Amino acid sequence: MTRFQFLIFVLALVVASSPADAGSMTSSETITPGTKITMANWQQYRQFMPDGMQALFEGKYFWKMPPNAEMVVGPTVIHPLPKEYLAATEKYSSGVKVVALPNGGYNLTGYVAGIPFPNPQEPQRGWKMLANVWYRYLPHLIVATPANLTQLCVQDSYNNISCTKESFVYRQLQHNTDPGIPMVVPGAPPKDYTEWSMVEQPEELKYKASLTIFYQDLTQPEDIYAFIPELRRSLRGSTASRCAPAFGSDLTPDDFRFGFNGNITRFNAAVLGEKKILALTEYSTASGNFPANYDMPLGWPKPLWGNWELRDVYVLDVRRIPSQTAGYCYGKRIMYVDKVAWAPLWEDLYDSNMQLWKIVSLMPRTRNVPGAGIQMVSGSQVTQAWDVIRKHATHFMDPTPDGRDTYVNSEAPSEYLNVTKYCGPAGLNEIMR
Repeated sequence: MTRFQFLIFVLALVVASSPADAGSMTSSETITPGTKITMANWQQYRQFMPDGMQALFEGKYFWKMPPNAEMVVGPTVIHPLPKEYLAATEKYSSGVKVVALPNGGYNLTGYVAGIPFPNPQEPQRGWKMLANVWYRYLPHLIVATPANLTQLCVQDSYNNISCTKESFVYRQLQHNTDPGIPMVVPGAPPKDYTEWSMVEQPEELKYKASLTIFYQDLTQPEDIYAFIPELRRSLRGSTASRCAPAFGSDLTPDDFRFGFNGNITRFNAAVLGEKKILALTEYSTASGNFPANYDMPLGWPKPLWGNWELRDVYVLDVRRIPSQTAGYCYGKRIMYVDKVAWAPLWEDLYDSNMQLWKIVSLMPRTRNVPGAGIQMVSGSQVTQAWDVIRKHATHFMDPTPDGRDTYVNSEAPSEYLNVTKYCGPAGLNEIMR
């Protein structure tokens, strides 16, 4: 047995033998592949649904499951994380420590790459899991260009739909494990991760762009910049504006990065339990054709996408630390986090009065990632947010309506490797020139 195989074996034993939390299920509870879940029989399978999904089936809010909705269940497919990422976990995780901060939050020290806490235990078990979510495997470069724009559509209670198409560059500048890529991109420090995006369509919104920079030192607030076409220059935003609607949608800056984009030093997390939930991860590019391939008006995936499967998840209750709650929009974020990929698969967001506000479906799409192999977390995802208070909905689609994916890793054109243009504010001022 190689050292890598031994690591996989040990991690499997840890997951199998870790004590069950409240709400756990035994491994014997399952759904037979081929089962069709409909409005007529959904209550037989509600134990496998997040709370928000149950609410959609119950029809207790404005947004509800369409009468003809159907979920076909297939076998669970597990794709191992990249071997280089797991090797980094084995090499470096023992040196990662949790540090208490004066404001009541936590930080970590000693993190280099891989999973920070492969077997999170008390104390701060929930926060350690949140750190695993933040540092989960993602392709080091994810790019949408004018040739393969992603689409974001907003929908109101009258079923009026308006869409924008964006290009973007998400880049990991440190902690990289993809083969042939420097673990630390030259010239990048102290930057850790950057998000650049720009509206390409419709024409009247074209060139509106934003850049967010996260730093290696997590206690350093992220920098936020916006390019204003009317002014032909960029403006620096407030780090406190984490609740502002992004591109007019029902998503906020903290909701991006494929499910969670909040600075983990501002949050704590409690483990509510472990369970199996229905998730859609093995699906086709049919998902990009909105609204034709969606069951409307909810916008629920039609069976032609592919089969749902049961995934083992941790259920986390994520909240701002008390010293950071003033003015923050969410009272709590209930996250259903995949145990293998550490990716959020579903979230229920509550307002400051602890009233359910948004139901969020997160569907990472499995595909081949150059240098990493077949991955569930691949830089391609469909995200949907249903605002049950304001009766709005947001649908983010990648792949595109014509079935093209974003570029990841070596697929990206070389021009998008420009750190100055896409990872710093100077690049925003090159727009429209």
